[in-house]
Amino acid sequence: MATANQREQDERPESGAGGTPTDLYAFAVRLRRMNGEINRLVQGFAGDHGLHATDIQALAAIMDAEEPMTPGGLRRHLGLTSGAVTACVDRLERAGHIRRVRESADRRVVHLRYAPEARAAARSYFRPLAEATEAARSRFGEQELTVVVRFLEALNEELSAARPAGS
Repeated sequence: MATANQREQDERPESGAGGTPTDLYAFAVRLRRMNGEINRLVQGFAGDHGLHATDIQALAAIMDAEEPMTPGGLRRHLGLTSGAVTACVDRLERAGHIRRVRESADRRVVHLRYAPEARAAARSYFRPLAEATEAARSRFGEQELTVVVRFLEALNEELSAARPAGS
């Protein structure tokens, strides 16, 4: 039975493959694998909670927002129509994952808050991901982790600006 590294060598394209552990192909393979594993966990959570993949993206956006998230901000972040965001927010609220809160002097402004009990459920469900991340982190020094974080930040910046050809 072939190891993952042997399969990677077998699958490596003939031309332009480079061959170093840091070439573009090596990154692409590892990023796809990581994305697949995280998607497997996320899809399981969505299925167990009667949510859509977009709902999970919305939860992450609400949780990670530096300022209180509004439905309009969520619409812009996800690139959805107003109606689609309303349906998403309605599903999340019905499922108990978020609350709509009017906390400013302007009562028309609605902030979306991640419900504490839903946050606890998500933490419990995603504990294996946190444990795997911590186990992987423990294999690296502080300086190496600083570089990894810088790389991930740079990759996220590039991806947020990237658009498919023709769009």
